Amino acid sequence: MSLYRRLDRRLAAQSDTSGPVRGTLSTPRIGMIWLAANLVVTTLLTGTLFVPGVEYGTAITMIVAGTVAGAVVLTLIGNIGTRTGLPTMALARGAFGTRGGFLPMAANLVILMGWSWVQAMLAGVTVDALVSSLTGFSNPILFSVLCQTIVVLLAIFGHEGIAKVEPWLAVLMLAIIAWIFVIAFTSFAPGDYFAIPADPSIGQTPAIVLDIVVATAVSWTVLSADFNRLAATSRAGFLGAGLGYTLSTVIAMTLGATAIGYVILSGGEPLAFDPGVLVAAFGAPIAIVIFVSVMATNSMVVYGMTTSIVHAAAGRAKLRFLPTALVVGAISILGATWLALLDQFTNFLIVIGAFFVPVFAIMIVDYYLVKRASYTVDLLRRRGGRYWYLGGVNWIAVGAWAIGATASYLWVYVWPSPVGATIPAFVVTFTIYLLAMLPERARTRREASVHLADAVAQADTTGIQAMDEAVLGDAERAIEARRRAKAAAHAEGGADASTGTGRDA
Repeated sequence: MSLYRRLDRRLAAQSDTSGPVRGTLSTPRIGMIWLAANLVVTTLLTGTLFVPGVEYGTAITMIVAGTVAGAVVLTLIGNIGTRTGLPTMALARGAFGTRGGFLPMAANLVILMGWSWVQAMLAGVTVDALVSSLTGFSNPILFSVLCQTIVVLLAIFGHEGIAKVEPWLAVLMLAIIAWIFVIAFTSFAPGDYFAIPADPSIGQTPAIVLDIVVATAVSWTVLSADFNRLAATSRAGFLGAGLGYTLSTVIAMTLGATAIGYVILSGGEPLAFDPGVLVAAFGAPIAIVIFVSVMATNSMVVYGMTTSIVHAAAGRAKLRFLPTALVVGAISILGATWLALLDQFTNFLIVIGAFFVPVFAIMIVDYYLVKRASYTVDLLRRRGGRYWYLGGVNWIAVGAWAIGATASYLWVYVWPSPVGATIPAFVVTFTIYLLAMLPERARTRREASVHLADAVAQADTTGIQAMDEAVLGDAERAIEARRRAKAAAHAEGGADASTGTGRDA
């Protein structure tokens, strides 16, 4: 067997985790996962967008308020993962339908690809700033491509190791953050930061800052059930994700706002979302941390995209992991050359909000109100069942999503809302979907919530072929293997009995 084929087979086995998983992790462990995941350069640099657009105190207030508001949505979606054992995009099938669930999944892949480009560029710009300061050589596109190439190799060969060391990288990041805070507040008094005047010409307002912070939470919510399905209990998931995400986001964004304030007070030019400014102000240590954090996070993003694509196709059409990873990796490397995307990062976050705020409003209404906090094993079926709706699509969910996304766009670009677009779009979508699905809620009887891993284990194995292999994963094959083993044992027993009867005769 060739090296390529052996690697492909090993990766396929490692990536096959899309079925329902019974979580075992405690509150502190879930908290560390979220702390490590969100202590990244993108969150830090997002904080640099706010000052001096608004006053330092206003920025901190909006960071805290937006993070808490976003954490509510994040933990509610994550709790569905804890209670069912399924990842976020698989859960979208409950509201959008067996086939309709592919719509938000496709949008998610586009957003994740955009994140991989942004983070690769940030790593490349950071390395370029450090190398340029030491040697005079500068080529940010080259360094971005090299960084993303390393990311792709890590995604294929080293994702398991990255997952194990990521919490330690969070500890390292916290140490560097503490060091930067010490430098910032020993060089200038806290009152100096609060006295930095707002510059209205930048175009930032408290509402826009709040929108951006909430959109950041929405961008992480696409992975909330993926992480929280590993929690042992709903309490562990709620507390771990809520505290871990809130702490990491407030710390990282406050650091960004403080760092850009330090640059302003030092007489420098406050270039927002530019890691080179931070490298110039705080030196090589922050450059190393930025690079390492991007490598760790982005490799898991590329790995997650590949896994989503592999498990998107049902049954025998399932794609192989390695060739899919190579194609995804090639696209991510090419996209890393598009440095102009960094200048559009705020718009990128707004697009995320427009796409996914309505999706999560629909998912929350569907699970907690319409389906009365219970998804059944029908969620794993390939065809038919409770979530088939009309031809596999819940057109009410699709329509509510389209209305919410359109409203979000209009409130940003056509008729700017004084309170931002994210929260109003969530409320509008939430209300429309709830009202439209009230008849469905009336027909839905309350059932005891059963973890789908347990439901699968108890399922009638004669109907296993009707389930969706792409979603069921290891659990389905385990049951099928047990069914075949029982059939083989029964056949062997029958053969022994027949042989015994012949001998007795």
